[in-house]
This record gives sequence, C-alpha cells and structure tokens, in this order.
Amino acid sequence: MPARPVANERVLSFGAGPLRGEVRVAGDKSISHRALMLASLASGTSTIELPNRGQDVLATRDAVAALGAQVDDRETTIVVNGGRLRDPEATIDARNSGTTARLLLGLCAGNGISARFDGDDSLRRRPMERVARPLRALGAQIETTGGRLPANVRGVRMPSGAGYVLEVPSAQIKSAILLANLNASGPVRITGDRHSRDHTERMLRHLGRDITFDGRTIELRPQTGDREQLGPVNPGRIRIPADLSAAAFFIVAAAITPGSDLLLSEVGVNPTRTGFLDAMAAMDADIEFHNRRDLDGEPVADLRVRYRPLRATAIAGDLVVRAIDEIPIVAVAAAHSAGTTTVRDAAELRSKESDRIAVIMETLRACGVEMVEHDDGFDVMGGGAHVPSRTLATHGDHRIAMAIAALAAPTGPHEIDDADCITVSFPEFLKLWESAQR
Repeated sequence: MPARPVANERVLSFGAGPLRGEVRVAGDKSISHRALMLASLASGTSTIELPNRGQDVLATRDAVAALGAQVDDRETTIVVNGGRLRDPEATIDARNSGTTARLLLGLCAGNGISARFDGDDSLRRRPMERVARPLRALGAQIETTGGRLPANVRGVRMPSGAGYVLEVPSAQIKSAILLANLNASGPVRITGDRHSRDHTERMLRHLGRDITFDGRTIELRPQTGDREQLGPVNPGRIRIPADLSAAAFFIVAAAITPGSDLLLSEVGVNPTRTGFLDAMAAMDADIEFHNRRDLDGEPVADLRVRYRPLRATAIAGDLVVRAIDEIPIVAVAAAHSAGTTTVRDAAELRSKESDRIAVIMETLRACGVEMVEHDDGFDVMGGGAHVPSRTLATHGDHRIAMAIAALAAPTGPHEIDDADCITVSFPEFLKLWESAQR
C-alpha cells in the first residue's frame, strides 16, 4: 500500500509493500549547494543540471542571487552568471539550511562582502562558532548571537593564505575555509580531516583549481595569472549525481522488505559518502554496483538492491564520519537485523535539524524496538518492528520522516505528523516512493 494522506493534510500514512522497478532520486543536496556557490564566483556562465529541488538548496539559490549572481532557474537546470558579487540589500535567510549559512559565511568572509545571516527557529539553535573562528583568523569580522544565528560578517578581499587545523572533521567547516580562501595570495593548508565528504575539493578541481586532498590534509594553491580576469574558479557544466543520502531510504526499505528488487540510477558513490553502503555491506545487504563512471568529478553507479535477511554490526570512528546523515536510516535497518547493532562517535547527530539520536530512538521504541541510548550513539536490539499505536513525530526533520517510510515498508502502516518537512531535501519523495511500491 503506497503512502497516502489522511484527514490532516500534514499527516501522512506510509503503507507496507516491497519496492520494485527503477528510480532516480533527487539530485545530491550537498553538491547542489556547492555548485550554486562556486558558479556564483565564476566569471562567466555555468549550467547546473538536475540539481536538488529541496527547500535547503532553494535557500542557497536565492542567497547567491541576493549576493549579485544572475540566476535563471529552468526547473531541470539552473543557469548561473557569476563573478560580480556584492553586499546584499537585505538579510540573507538561510531558512533551515545549515550548509547555506555556514558555507556562505565563508564565501562572504574571503570576498570582501558584508552581510547578515538568519534562519528559522531550528537553524537558530545550531552552532555557528566552529565556522566563525577560522574565518576570523583570516581577518574577517564575524559576530554571532551567542554562537548562533543571526550573524553578521564583514569580509576581506584577498586573504594571505594560511594553515588551519579543523576543530572537528566537518565538511562544512573545511568548505567554508576553502570558499574564504579562493582569492588567497598564498597557499592554504587544512589539516585534521577524517575523510569527511570532499565534494568541495572535487568541484574545485573540476572547475580548474590546483588542489590536492587525501582525506586528512587539503592543500589549495593560489591562482596564477590575473586573478581579477580569471576569477577564483572557471565556469562550466556541473551535472548533479543522484543523492546517496536520499537513495538510502529506498535502499534500506528494499533491503528489509521481502519481494523487493529495486534499481537506483546514477547514484553518487563518492568514497567519503559511502560509509552508509559499507555499513549495509557489513549487515550483509544485497546491493550490487553496476556501470561505475565519473560524472563531472564525482563517481557514480547504478545500484540494484534486493531483500535478504540482515545481521547486526558495529558502527564507529571514521565510518560514522562518512555516514553521519544516514545513521537514522541505518538504525531502521538495524531494527530488522539479527543481533544488536552498536553506533558510537555520532554525537554530531545531536546538532542536526533535530537531536537525531533522541528522535530515532523515540521512533523505533514506539514501534516496539528495544534500544539503549548513549551520549554519542545507541544500541539497537534487532528482530523486527511492529505498527505503532500512535502517530509518529518527525520533529520537523526530513530525514526522520523518510526513515519512517522505510520502517513501514515491511510492517506498515506507520503515520507521521508532518509530511511537509520532506520538501526540505526531497520534494519528489512521495511520488517516487509511491511509484516504487506500486
């Protein structure tokens, strides 16, 4: 039975049923953000194909337009004419998008731009100082509100280049530092990474920058020649892979639901993002890779997923860094596995759109799954779930809402209190989910 709305338009009931056929999920959210930002800096016209259409990415689209980029949104492509950014006339509203706020703080900090950033109530609760501190080190003035939004930035035009040590291995922090130093007169070296997602580094290389990275250290060399004429990056085409984080909900649902046989096309399989796939492999999920290839600097593949009984595993360390956004949906897989799955080193989940450790525990416990909470993770005692006796709360978190859809596939119906939050990252989710369960 596919997902269907009930009396309240925000409430949605996800039904049980196998997933079959072929699906291309939404464009990668992380890559879409970065494509828009770098296209806004390039002197010329860039075309972004199949971008993510969620509210988070639209916040970035609107923000770069407010900063002076010419943006022509053509639904399946976004054409950006960049290179002439300026101070925005009004506060930049990052809405619910931490990526928009944190990365654009970096972009403004190193490009001589003065701006004010704000967001919704959820984003206002999320930390910003971890990004602000390294940006102040290059000379930018940044004022936060108790370490959070609203925040004001007054940027510098040409940083000197420097060495940075990451406080935490965060793709957002290192990306903000890189965006702030694209006009640096000297080399930039960032250490302390632990294989966090490297989309910014790959896209900079695709757009002509001299950059090296190995999962631990990033080195960005300054532009040679006339920087004013060349711009910090070259314009070009960027085709966005299908988002592995979005595909993860379909993958887990197919892996735990008897009768499933699903093909997911053109999925990004960047090694810094495949911690989720490694965790599923450790659980003995039946996932086949087909047609591996490169797509504008990013590795992609078609993934075939079929049902097979799963077993428990342990997830910690660098694997968590490479799977941080997928930990809630891994917990759903764990609930349908044999044995006890342990997750550690995932304290970062408490600072997402919701406290995802607490919320996924609340969700699974409501479905009869036994769990033990830890400060930095949880234990999941597998063996299956059942239909909850009440509507499940998403806490406005898009990933929790979609995780519940996967949870319902073998055992539904499961009802959620807020279907609207899914549009943050994946507005096509319900349509594609229904087509896969048909």
